[in-house]
Amino acid sequence: MKRAKTSLRELLSDITPEERAEARLSFQISNRLDSLMHERGLSKKQFADAIGKRPSEITRWLSGEHNFTISTLTMLSTFFGQPIVTVR
Repeated sequence: MKRAKTSLRELLSDITPEERAEARLSFQISNRLDSLMHERGLSKKQFADAIGKRPSEITRWLSGEHNFTISTLTMLSTFFGQPIVTVR
């Protein structure tokens, strides 16, 4: 088996603290949405239909790589009746 020449440590050293924080928050949001969907027993398609989106968009949201707008986060908070993000 061929070994990678670049270690994970080297790859992570190229990521700024801001990029790490952004990635962490993105995954926290996607995990929160996934949890809320499961609490309600919603599939991606059911959730998409309920909020007028396509299932492919929900898949992007759950990937942890989507950049949510305040408007979208507000709509999601209203839909679930719970905050998606809490600011302290």
